[in-house]
Amino acid sequence: MLSPQCYQKIDRELAKYPADQRQSAVMASLAHAQVELGWLSPETMQEIADYIGMPAIAVQEVATFYNMFNIKPVGQHKITVCTNLPCALSGGERAGQRIKDALGIDYRDTTADGKFTLLEGECMGACGDAPVMLVNNHRMCSFMSDEKIDALLEELNK
Repeated sequence: MLSPQCYQKIDRELAKYPADQRQSAVMASLAHAQVELGWLSPETMQEIADYIGMPAIAVQEVATFYNMFNIKPVGQHKITVCTNLPCALSGGERAGQRIKDALGIDYRDTTADGKFTLLEGECMGACGDAPVMLVNNHRMCSFMSDEKIDALLEELNK
């Protein structure tokens, strides 16, 4: 299921730890798998568990504990809007509503064309840059005005 290139990345993560502590690379391994596949199916989690040499339930516990891991399919672009209090007070609610209106979806929904998934997020550690959002777990967007939201959606829609 995972490509040889993904296994090479996982091997680099495993090399950082002693042989008896391979499970320490589980988060990085899950992240590499998710970048390649878009989400973590039960079969993918089993494959990682087998490769690392740890119980599948332990891998699943990690994947379901952290909200950056997708345990069900998501759109090509996952947009997570911070709605914790500092962001909410500084436009986070408005930013989320702007995206909902533009995409015609609610939080936890994916557009019919599979391009966008919208999620509410917990604190992203950038309260001074509110409102903030995260695109595909890798790109932080700050000070998101209506104009910046429109430009982001237009860019991602190409």
